[in-house]
Amino acid sequence: MSGKILSTVVAVVMLIQIGLGVYWSAEPKQFSVQANAEKMAQEQGQTVVTGYTTAATLYRVADTLLIKPGGYLSNDIMPPGVFLDNMPNWEHGVLTQVRDMARALRRDFSRSQSQSKEDPDLAVAEPLFNFDSHSWILPATEKEYQRGIHRLGNYMQRLSNPQDPAQFYARADNLARWLNDVEIRLGSLSQRLSASVGKPRLNTDLAGDPEASQSTVSDNMVVVKTPWLQIDDIFYQARGTSWALIELLKAVEVDFHDVLQKKNALVSLRQIIRELEGTQETIWSPMILNGDGFGMLANHSLVMANFISRANAAISDLRSLLENG
Repeated sequence: MSGKILSTVVAVVMLIQIGLGVYWSAEPKQFSVQANAEKMAQEQGQTVVTGYTTAATLYRVADTLLIKPGGYLSNDIMPPGVFLDNMPNWEHGVLTQVRDMARALRRDFSRSQSQSKEDPDLAVAEPLFNFDSHSWILPATEKEYQRGIHRLGNYMQRLSNPQDPAQFYARADNLARWLNDVEIRLGSLSQRLSASVGKPRLNTDLAGDPEASQSTVSDNMVVVKTPWLQIDDIFYQARGTSWALIELLKAVEVDFHDVLQKKNALVSLRQIIRELEGTQETIWSPMILNGDGFGMLANHSLVMANFISRANAAISDLRSLLENG
């Protein structure tokens, strides 16, 4: 009898763990950046000024990592979190964009020129977001990220406070520099996603510069292939990256509206957002498939790479418009 009771308890615990794993793996939904900014400003008695929407969106995106179902999972050491990999990779993609935007806020958006003083709250927040993403104790990753979110909140409060002002400069050159970071990230993701099938590729590392050199000699023909066990990891990193970018780009549209309109670049930004929204479609397959070319099975990585590549090309065009248009 005791054996049956033990078996029943084990079965119930396993079912609970599986249920929690499924629930915790659900990706957060998109949100309205303007409604989010207005709500935060109203709750804190603040005013939505230039830059507030971008800062509020970064705040919400970073906070989502900590408050979504299951909380932050990348540093879990107990089941079911320790057995999950899709959501931790999604978190990695989101975290990359949080770090890039926090750096852009500290380095560019909050400063009028290269010799100007950096914002004291952003100077603290940015390195906190770069804390080890897998630390579970002494200190825990969540604690450090929460401190970064708190300092970001201080910056938001000062944005609309004339007595203790913070600044956000919505200039074309500032936006172009952040977009350059985004372009590099998406270009890398596109290559890694496309490598799911493994294809020979001509080495173009030094193309265009006859005097260029590199530290280690590479073959003229290289075969790039993502290891089988990493295919879904890269897919969910791309999905998390795209989720965060959609929100941040929508915030940028609000704060840089006049700049984008003057450059006739609003439609270009909106097209980038539309391409990235394609990456958030429902995944109906129980696993990420890795079909080859025009074979019988789909290749989800190549579909994702298609959206990412088109968005990346559009960002390159948008950056050119901002710099030269």
